[in-house]
Amino acid sequence: MNNSTVTQTTKGNIPEPLCRAWLPYLLQWQQARCDEAVADIFGYYALQLGQPALDGLRCNRMGQRWLVHTPSDLAKANAAPALPTAQATLHCYPEALPFAQASVDLLILPHTLEHCQQPHAALREVARVLVPEGRVLIFGLNPYSLWGMQHALERPSHPPLNAARGLSYRRLRDWLALLALEVVATDFGCYAPALNSPEWLARWRWMDGLGQRLWPVLGAAYCVLAVKKVHGSMRLPASAPSRAWQPQAAGVAAASSSYYPPPSNRST
Repeated sequence: MNNSTVTQTTKGNIPEPLCRAWLPYLLQWQQARCDEAVADIFGYYALQLGQPALDGLRCNRMGQRWLVHTPSDLAKANAAPALPTAQATLHCYPEALPFAQASVDLLILPHTLEHCQQPHAALREVARVLVPEGRVLIFGLNPYSLWGMQHALERPSHPPLNAARGLSYRRLRDWLALLALEVVATDFGCYAPALNSPEWLARWRWMDGLGQRLWPVLGAAYCVLAVKKVHGSMRLPASAPSRAWQPQAAGVAAASSSYYPPPSNRST
């Protein structure tokens, strides 16, 4: 499949929704986390579900790297500045992925769970299509953060991302544990306020270093890397008899359980 063309609606040189300074600030942090996390993940098939503005697979070296457009991406198609360096694109729902069971080695979910109607069903699909020891990289907004407080007070009518309605990190960990997805790495970021002015946002960037040291779990965005764990089992042949019914074992058990008193040495 060939990459489709996305029409852009710009305001000057900046796409319309990215005129908010905190969105490029968030995208820059996510891009750095993706480049670090996926560089050493190997396999055959890598998938990014949603947010084409993020080039999440550019540092990955798998042979097949695909981008999946979700319904939320189609609703804001003009917001995407460019398509990432994916080898193929397709459209589907995150709750019903058109892939076989245990067929994908790497999945990236940039705010996919926050945009779909059934996030737990989408996460079940992720666990289904991942191969054993496959990785999933999930990005989300932390409702227990400065951004969550700001978005709750501002109540924007049509926000591209709303931290007040985001999926909390604790709930995401519980869902992952139920699906046998073990968390191996977690990172928080974006401690500066969600400001629309680039100049004012630059003045508050000092909070990033301070937040990493003093309140790391209160970052506005989080990144979770999880691995699918499948416990091994040994299957016995159907023709092999059970050890409890083997005559030799039963005879040995009967002989060992018998009690013979020692002979008496008294003379009559």
